[in-house]
Amino acid sequence: MKDFETVKQEMWRQIVLKAGQMLERIRDKSPHAAGQDGKYDDMRIDWWTSGFWPGVLWLMYDMTGEDKYREAAWNWDERLSELWLAPNHYDHDVGFQFLPTAVIKHKLTGDEDAARRALLAAGFMAGRFNPAGRFIRAWNGDKTGWSIIDTMMNLSLLFWASEQSGDPRYAHIAGQHADTVVRHFVRPDGSVHHIIRFDAETGEAAEAIGGQGFAPDSAWSRGAAWALYGLTNAYRYTDRPDYLAAAQRVANFFIAHLPEDGVPYWDFRAEAVEAEGGIVRDSSAGAIAASGLLELAEVLGDIRGRGYLDAAQRILHSLYTAYGTWNDPDHEAVLLHGTGHKPVSQNVDVSLIYGDYFFIEAAAKLNGWKHRIF
Repeated sequence: MKDFETVKQEMWRQIVLKAGQMLERIRDKSPHAAGQDGKYDDMRIDWWTSGFWPGVLWLMYDMTGEDKYREAAWNWDERLSELWLAPNHYDHDVGFQFLPTAVIKHKLTGDEDAARRALLAAGFMAGRFNPAGRFIRAWNGDKTGWSIIDTMMNLSLLFWASEQSGDPRYAHIAGQHADTVVRHFVRPDGSVHHIIRFDAETGEAAEAIGGQGFAPDSAWSRGAAWALYGLTNAYRYTDRPDYLAAAQRVANFFIAHLPEDGVPYWDFRAEAVEAEGGIVRDSSAGAIAASGLLELAEVLGDIRGRGYLDAAQRILHSLYTAYGTWNDPDHEAVLLHGTGHKPVSQNVDVSLIYGDYFFIEAAAKLNGWKHRIF
């Protein structure tokens, strides 16, 4: 068996080759999922996944220096910002959209228009904060009291906005939301709720909802991945030990429940409902968790973080060797066997652009990348 040092270098060479093929095929599409035909769809520009493809482009530009990636990524933040003055569907996920476009563009190029666009998005996100319940509202419509674990990953936009503007209020909101996640979303065993419904008037927690997990008390793997990565990010910005402890608790649960090959089931407690047909995997949850585990290992240091580094490498090795499309240059995605929303049979056993992004991000970190997007 090859040592991991060799594997990570091979993995990066394959990613560089694949990214060039993706650029030729995806171009300016806004991809979300690719089915059995290997072709990515093209979602509306304000769909929650619209930032991940340009995030891949900016990351590849930073790692390779090739102008073709910079040119393809350049106007994405402008395209997203044009919708502020039109009917749009923006919600709690503006971090997923503006961190990999406007924020990273500003970090890499110094473009001030990009910074202004990102600050506008941060202001919009801050406006979704419910001070009674200390949470950021998820989605739109009549779900005024709903909050979801995914938002932990969007908080970096608010922390960045405070650093960029000198105004601490963005970080105050991010911290209060993170407090609510630690209190209401992360269970004592380290598993995570997807949705908590609060009373929007009083702020009291009303109920847990299964959401994209199979039940309210289940353990949706991608939710755990969002939580461990997002809590680690919150610790980086705040040095709050309770955020670090919560991130470790989730990470320990995640690692302990991985199947033999290291790639998670879509829900760690789905055995009871899927015993006959086998439990589908979610490669995207594995990729997100691996990148988050690398962050956790780094903040903990060589000794305390070693187990998390080993787990991240184990997941990435399995994704690279058994879930990749390296031998299919016409396939527009990187990873196979992702699961979007299993309870409604939506995007099951497909490729997912956020899985691709976080796999590439994790591989880049292993190969020396230091410019964080999230």
